[in-house]
Amino acid sequence: MTRKTPTPTKKTTASKKVPARNATLPIEIDARRLPPLGMPPEVFLRDYWQKKPLLIRNAFPDFQTPVQPEDLAGLACEEAALSRIVMHDRANDRWTLRHGPFEEDEFPGMPHQDWTLLVQDVDKWDADIAALLQHFRFLPRWRIDDVMISFAAPGGSVGAHIDQYDVFLLQAYGHRRWQIDTRPNPPLEFRPDVELKLLREFTPTHDWVLGPGDMLYLPPGVPHNGVAEDACLTFSVGMRAPSAAELLGDFVDTLAADADEALRYHDPDLTPPSDPNEIDVEAMNRAVEALNLLRMNDPDRLGDWFGRFITVYRAAGEVHGGGEARSRIEIEWDLDHGAVLHRHPWSRMAWRRAHRKGEPARLFVSGQDHPLPPEDAARIAEAAQLDGEAYGALSEEGRDLVQNLLQAGHYSLVLPDEEE
Repeated sequence: MTRKTPTPTKKTTASKKVPARNATLPIEIDARRLPPLGMPPEVFLRDYWQKKPLLIRNAFPDFQTPVQPEDLAGLACEEAALSRIVMHDRANDRWTLRHGPFEEDEFPGMPHQDWTLLVQDVDKWDADIAALLQHFRFLPRWRIDDVMISFAAPGGSVGAHIDQYDVFLLQAYGHRRWQIDTRPNPPLEFRPDVELKLLREFTPTHDWVLGPGDMLYLPPGVPHNGVAEDACLTFSVGMRAPSAAELLGDFVDTLAADADEALRYHDPDLTPPSDPNEIDVEAMNRAVEALNLLRMNDPDRLGDWFGRFITVYRAAGEVHGGGEARSRIEIEWDLDHGAVLHRHPWSRMAWRRAHRKGEPARLFVSGQDHPLPPEDAARIAEAAQLDGEAYGALSEEGRDLVQNLLQAGHYSLVLPDEEE
């Protein structure tokens, strides 16, 4: 991996109560015969997803990391990359957090132990890392956030903590000791003396050392701590999990923006109050009625709102148009002669069918929605690349939209002699 600004990838491959039947499920499994989960995806989703941790030995048998520690350090020097360094003073139990970008000459002088470098969204920068996500197609693509990679020197850690989202922790290089606490009600208070949200108390119930190709799945809210046994790389595939407050905030903003000014609090049934200074029960009922007028009962409007929201949520980078303008005729000629459209790595896409018969589907692209035939919406959302054949298979509406998305920067045109 070389340092560069994000460009479209040029490769593809790719605390709920546990049901009683899960009480005897194994917490460790060997997946060599059926990677990456060791079981059919339906079984994993039924028995483990958001319910129970699972250590998956040989999730990626004989795994070879596509990036090296020096690659990650180079990326952490980029202005556009989101990077952090966490250092632990073990003698005094003090934690230090620094945010990038970092200078290249910092890394040779780093201590030999007790520090971790973390870089978010590495899948947006490197095609080989992006290809790993093809192995997680048993999940909705719009639920997957990013691949964060951490390099840890021996003893390096970010401390005992919890995540509010599902995460798959793939060991890519070296060895890391993971400890987790699976008790029903573990203590979740944070330490007040550190910038990081570290747990005040942590008592592990399970302790494992993971090697290359091993993967640990953790549902939300499970206390865990990872410590490097030697210099190691860990890939973290994290999920998008907006909080109810985030959903409500965006939803209310959408309702307010679309609201008819004529919809107001009204009281045609008003009678003389016993106390004119009191907000009585009838007044509160009318206030609730006024709010209910804004309720979004239309499933298509609701779906459009969510599609726009989720394709923007937690986006670390933006897509911008620009560059040399080419006519549509030139672009289509190029596609017919071997050129390929590569989707920008920051461009997020998803689609949904209309609730009402006869209505078009919707393709959501980084917060914008576009009506399309469902076949087009599905094809465009799926494809990280569009060659001439794929482009030609789209309807006229689909081709029109792709041309508009190209001008907006969601695609780049790569000519045959520019392919790697």
